[in-house]
Amino acid sequence: MKRSSGVRVAATVAVSVLSLALVTGCGGDSAGSDAKALSAAELKKSIIAQGDVKGYKVDASGKQLPKSKDQVKSSEEQCTPLAYAMSGQAPGDAASQTAVMVTQDKKKPTDNPSKSLEDLTEGEFEDSFTDALDLTMTVVGLSSYDGDGAEETFKSVSDAVEKCSGGFPLVMQGTDQKLTAITAEKASGAGDESVGFTAKSDAEDGDVATTHVEVVRHGSTIATYYTMNIGLMMTDKAYDVPAAVIDAQAAKLK
Repeated sequence: MKRSSGVRVAATVAVSVLSLALVTGCGGDSAGSDAKALSAAELKKSIIAQGDVKGYKVDASGKQLPKSKDQVKSSEEQCTPLAYAMSGQAPGDAASQTAVMVTQDKKKPTDNPSKSLEDLTEGEFEDSFTDALDLTMTVVGLSSYDGDGAEETFKSVSDAVEKCSGGFPLVMQGTDQKLTAITAEKASGAGDESVGFTAKSDAEDGDVATTHVEVVRHGSTIATYYTMNIGLMMTDKAYDVPAAVIDAQAAKLK
């Protein structure tokens, strides 16, 4: 069970909440200096809700997420937009913001006869434990800006992906961590501009925990997606930000 203990450390950060050449849509529409931010009420109506994404549950309670930016800190100021994007907080100085937790709604297997814990072999126990944690969870955040705020915020994020490639220290809700690498990856191309990246951190026993992030600008509004799957982290299997979640959120911002 070495992997489970190692990844659990990385998962604590993730739940407390999971190259510029790959930035897509750089020639997209500009929000413009006269852009008007959405109000708090408008933003709450614009974020995805229960029933908007088939196969996923949406929790708008915010109970698993940082309450404010004060709970998300880094000594590397240029990297803080990435830290905020990974916690559902606004990456920039927003006029309004909101966030939800979107979790894959997997049906429990019914074709496997149940065994008591005492009857499971070590391998069966680990497989069962890993399967139970094989759920994709995404923190979706929306923030809206006046004037050129959204464009400037997006640029601060895309710049940080390059400048913070060596990682940076992070304090999330009182928990200290060290992200060891930030790596650009192909974004979805949604909205006017989008950028994607992976965040890696060292767990116990030499394991590496990898989470995925995408940030998208829709006019004067920024959407952030921070995705983790603890079960797939433990088995070193690939995953990414669910396209269905990005598509559903983009549809509500049109």
